[in-house]
Amino acid sequence: MFGLIARNSSRRICQSFASLSRYNSTLVIVEHNNESVTPITLNTLTAASKIGGEVSCLVAGTGCGKVVEELSKVSGIAKIMVADNEAYKGFLPEALTPLLVATQKQFSFTHIASGATAFGKNLIPRLAAKLDVSPISDIIGIEGPDTFVRTIYAGNAVSTIRSLDPVKVFSVRGTAFEAAEVGEGAAASEQAPDPGSTNDLSEWESQALSKSDRPELTSADNVISGGRGMKSGDNFELLYKLADKMNAAVGASRAAVDAGFVPNDMQVGQTGKIVAPQLYVAVGISGAIQHLAGMKDSKVIVAINKDPEAPIFQVADYGLVADLFKAVPEMTEILEKK
Repeated sequence: MFGLIARNSSRRICQSFASLSRYNSTLVIVEHNNESVTPITLNTLTAASKIGGEVSCLVAGTGCGKVVEELSKVSGIAKIMVADNEAYKGFLPEALTPLLVATQKQFSFTHIASGATAFGKNLIPRLAAKLDVSPISDIIGIEGPDTFVRTIYAGNAVSTIRSLDPVKVFSVRGTAFEAAEVGEGAAASEQAPDPGSTNDLSEWESQALSKSDRPELTSADNVISGGRGMKSGDNFELLYKLADKMNAAVGASRAAVDAGFVPNDMQVGQTGKIVAPQLYVAVGISGAIQHLAGMKDSKVIVAINKDPEAPIFQVADYGLVADLFKAVPEMTEILEKK
């Protein structure tokens, strides 16, 4: 009798969770460049779909019609709200937050999500403060509508947290979720709510984008990163040549960035970009935990370092104890012959 009651109680609990999930609604803040959707948005959509209920998107920008068209083809989206206005030039959080607050006031979403990029990290905390809730940053898993998994202590521990806030505002680590498929959807678009306010706190001036024929760092299948062992920025040319032969992106450790060898948009690590390529080659990188937090989910890790005691070898699948100034040119030469 007790076992029957327990099974029935368990069944009712499961049915209750299933019933509640139908009432969930998630708003995904779309990251884009007014021409195309940033890949991490597709990962965020996959995460949002695991919550259950409807998934909507908000596209805010200037002349972002192409983004809306691309997004409408993604399966699983109920609707796309569009805010096309010069006020959103530069995607400043001071301008976007009132729009999001007005959207939340009208539709009462249970969840609001964004990718854990510079865009999301700039916007999510401000939005959460305006909604008087606690932001949940950089999640790597979803166990329920109110239960999320994220890493702590530079990725050395995993924490499962439960949020009791009326609306869950969170950012998603793109490498932890597959990208949503493009091509099968038919989501309709509509005008987003008008926040009825202007941004007097900040002003967009300009931006200078670095152009490269190499893949983008966070979405590349192959990544080669250099560390303090490169000794100078000029020596990164060795990595650029090897990367061109491998169709790889080039990254760097924080030590290399802080030393001025390369710009900070190349930084991989806890305070830089999170990558999980098929192949990650660490050249002259010792393996501090802050760097490992940004690349240890890579499928295959190769380390090249002349110090056999370097911590990087503890996480590497393949290790080469050698002088990088000899090993890297030799690798490039071998690839040139193929």
